[in-house]
Amino acid sequence: MSAYTTNLMTNHHHYDFLRHPISSISDVLHTWQQRSQRRAELARLSDKDFHDVGASWSDFAYEASKPFWRA
Repeated sequence: MSAYTTNLMTNHHHYDFLRHPISSISDVLHTWQQRSQRRAELARLSDKDFHDVGASWSDFAYEASKPFWRA
């Protein structure tokens, strides 16, 4: 389950948009894409999957339901 608790789930406001705007925008878009994919994976997990890690669906429902742009 550690794949879902990476830096993708946190906001990083240290992008240097003035010096590297294209790279910074690309990084943000990549982060959003990965967040969206991870949350879709969470939504597809079964109760058995959550039980295997000692959690319930409700523990992850909030994270899975957030929009991709929100950390």
